[in-house]
Amino acid sequence: MLNQNISNIPWQQLTTPYGRGTDIPRLIEQEQYQELTELIEHQGTLWQVTPWVLLILLKKLSSKNVKEVSLAEIELYLAVAHAITEDYQDSTHNVSTMQELLDTKYLWVENDEDDELEWEEDTPRGYEPEAFLGYYYFSFLLLQEAIPVFTAIKARTKSTTEELEELLALLKHQKKKWI
Repeated sequence: MLNQNISNIPWQQLTTPYGRGTDIPRLIEQEQYQELTELIEHQGTLWQVTPWVLLILLKKLSSKNVKEVSLAEIELYLAVAHAITEDYQDSTHNVSTMQELLDTKYLWVENDEDDELEWEEDTPRGYEPEAFLGYYYFSFLLLQEAIPVFTAIKARTKSTTEELEELLALLKHQKKKWI
């Protein structure tokens, strides 16, 4: 899954709790992890942008020097991991691939003038059960793929050890429940 390019993701057509994901590439580039956390996880809910942000960040994380990994970045992964509960662990009821989440039937229209009307729908575009469950499922898979990276960072740092231990324990516990 880690081969998607940031420029190929239609951020303008993906939502966050505060609107469209248009600013996400800039926030990723500037390593604004706290702001990103607020856009990908809000009150235990993951959003359309979540798996795509994780995809890009985890790809970058795997090639970072340990000293470049901040507490705010680890807290971002931890926030997402905490949002993934047993309620979202059944992969049979979501889309079959992460790429399917970018199907036009789930993307918002490019023009954002009617966003308020879209949110007023019973089920806004991209929040149908199969897509919504996919945000959690593919976020979980991405975090699971990154366990070796998190483990290596934990072994070489002292500054974020407590948070990394919590993240790894949570991911390992979730993995047992999903299998």
